[in-house]
Amino acid sequence: MTKHRYAFRVAVLSAAVFAALVPLPRTFIERFYSTLLYPHVQHVLTRFSNLTSVSLFDVAVLAVVGAWLVALIADLRQKRWKAVLVRSIVWASVVYLYFVLVWGFNYRREKLASRLEFDAGAVSPEHALSLASQAVEGLNLTYAEAHAQPLESGAVEPALADGFVRAQRSLGIRDPAIPGRPKSTWLNPFFRLTGVSGMTDPVLETLIGDSLLPVERPFVIAHEWGHLAGFADESEASFLGWLTCIHGSAADQYSGWQFVYYEAMPVTRPGDRKRVVQRLEPGPLADLRAIDEREHEQISPRVSRIVSLIYDRYLKANHIQSGIANYDEAAGLLLGVRFAPDWTPRMIHH
Repeated sequence: MTKHRYAFRVAVLSAAVFAALVPLPRTFIERFYSTLLYPHVQHVLTRFSNLTSVSLFDVAVLAVVGAWLVALIADLRQKRWKAVLVRSIVWASVVYLYFVLVWGFNYRREKLASRLEFDAGAVSPEHALSLASQAVEGLNLTYAEAHAQPLESGAVEPALADGFVRAQRSLGIRDPAIPGRPKSTWLNPFFRLTGVSGMTDPVLETLIGDSLLPVERPFVIAHEWGHLAGFADESEASFLGWLTCIHGSAADQYSGWQFVYYEAMPVTRPGDRKRVVQRLEPGPLADLRAIDEREHEQISPRVSRIVSLIYDRYLKANHIQSGIANYDEAAGLLLGVRFAPDWTPRMIHH
């Protein structure tokens, strides 16, 4: 091994350990990474990935795994056992460094709630009942128009894209992220078994499960766009996704209100839930039942539990202390954040 190769491997491993273990201040990450550097990276990568309907992440995974297997076979033939271990560690370090530099540092940014007017006392069953009732009203109101709008599965809907820009600006984002082209992926069988509806990959693409019902797609796409906007926190990505939908077309709003319904109902008192459901008109009620049936038929509880456990540890390793429960924290944002009449979040002015 040459000195240069040895030095490179040591440098890569050291940088990966530094990135993983050294606690960088959230204010530093927010100011210099999430606000200054990341938007430029996102614009370049997402614009590039939007040029094709093929998932570049799928291609990259196949290329990396294929190259590793070729090198592995060569090492095994020559009985270079140490080389297998060293190469695996170095390659894993390179992949990790790419991940944190391109997107992963967003896990360590300041919390969105710290910039918004937030009333912790509003996170209550009473307010949840009011929000659930608003969701039912929104579903009933937008159902007919939402079902009259045909949606192209692989296209960026202009109204949703406009809502995405408006939602970001309402949160004080000066350099809005660009939306990702919804794409299919070879991971779809895995998505169906585990209940995963979408994914933002390290190429900053928007991958969407192919088994989703049309009424589910707008919010799932908007949620993944929330990740593209630099919100690694699942609840914050969902919050931005909902803001995106509520400022989009009737189909987008309908999908957004479904999300609010599912978030608010568990917080309401059991006795109130029945009365809320009774206010649903036949159309929205049938859609909600179809979503439940799809999940029941496709999701494997055993596989889902294993993946949830792995993802829980992944989130905690990336400074999301609540782990998988982070998804459920979106209800707290929906209930506690103060809004203007047009659903624009009220910002704290420093």
